[in-house]
Amino acid sequence: MVYTDTIAAIATALSSSGIGIIRISGSDAVAVAERMFEPAVAGKRLSEQKTYTIHYGYIRDGEERIDEVLLLLMRGPHSYTAEDTVEIDCHGGVLVMKRILELAVKCGARLAEPGEFTKRAFLNGRIDLSQAEAVMDLIRAKTDLSMKSALMQSSGYLSRHINKLREYMLNVMALVEFAVDFTEDDEEIDPSIPKNVEKSLKSGIEEMEVLLKGADAGKIIREGLSLAIVGKPNVGKSSLLNALLREKRAIVTDIAGTTRDIIEEYINLDGVPVKIIDTAGIRETEDVVEKIGVERSREKLEEADLILLVMDSSREISEEDKEIIEQVKGKKTVLILNKIDLEQKLDEKYIKDFENIIRISAKEEIGLDELKQNIKDLFFSGAIETESLIISNSRHKQALIRALENAEEALVRVQRNEYLDLISIYVMSSLKALNEITGNELEEDLVNKIFGDFCVGK
Repeated sequence: MVYTDTIAAIATALSSSGIGIIRISGSDAVAVAERMFEPAVAGKRLSEQKTYTIHYGYIRDGEERIDEVLLLLMRGPHSYTAEDTVEIDCHGGVLVMKRILELAVKCGARLAEPGEFTKRAFLNGRIDLSQAEAVMDLIRAKTDLSMKSALMQSSGYLSRHINKLREYMLNVMALVEFAVDFTEDDEEIDPSIPKNVEKSLKSGIEEMEVLLKGADAGKIIREGLSLAIVGKPNVGKSSLLNALLREKRAIVTDIAGTTRDIIEEYINLDGVPVKIIDTAGIRETEDVVEKIGVERSREKLEEADLILLVMDSSREISEEDKEIIEQVKGKKTVLILNKIDLEQKLDEKYIKDFENIIRISAKEEIGLDELKQNIKDLFFSGAIETESLIISNSRHKQALIRALENAEEALVRVQRNEYLDLISIYVMSSLKALNEITGNELEEDLVNKIFGDFCVGK
């Protein structure tokens, strides 16, 4: 797809900084830049300069000099957007960047839409959709692991796996077409064709299953692990949050019901972004404000990937404790027995059904390393495989699930010796789902939605 218009946007954060970048891309990008750029040393016009060159000079609006800049010239198709692109490195003042952008629009460009530079890279065929989405993941990465995952996708790692799966499905379609087109009505289909169809389907299914195996872990690496700290009031939930954060984020007192609202914070757990949610103590209360906090706590309990149920081991178990134990049944839970530095009074017969029990003292920071390791082990079995980094996007996972389901249905029907032309319906559906991942087949509205989540300058 070739665009005829030229777009411009501020590509760096709109805040005071040492350097700001204004990006211009499109068929008239060089002409737009030429109208506003005055080289410090007279010579060739900008339009006559070679690609991948840097030019020193000034941005002028008529007789007014706006800023001293460096201008980077990159001609298509060897640029980020595969179009002629100019980047202006100016001083990072908010006013300066806005003035230069306004001047670029005055000189013939239009303001870029969110994600439009990357969208053009995709539509111009320089990258596929999975690589485009990885660009935003890279910008938003909170840990080394999430950055590594994004880099793998942006370099085409996922694309290569998907293209291999597409080859299996296309091979099946070719075999089916051959069997249908070159077999007379009164002839038997060559018995080797169904066998080869079955072989290709099995190979594709095996690889899809490998990719999906690490998808949940990949999603956590990308989006973070949601971890809710729950328990009755005054068992040490806020103390645990502060200990994990290594700062006093939550108020800690001996007064039950101090935490009235939900507190959310992120920590980096050896490369895994973890969103820790400190909830209000779950108990029956007549306090209107506290009651709202308790209800919100119950909602967070349902939404969390993992629950940390905190109990005070220095006290006997209460009816409130028993009620919360019932609420977390069937959910992925770590039971934390806090205050082990005090005399132990909790009867452990009530907690014998819990598989994961960690004993800590949040106040004295005892047992925290064991707790962190336990959290990692629950999700990654103590290690993160490369496959976990490949499928980290929910959209990709759902498309891959559809591809797998259709491939499995096709395999079952081949094994039943059903007509190959009917089987091809499921193979085509599987292929279509795979194409959605890389953007070979995707509705325009979905494309616009995906890129609409990008920042404007990307």
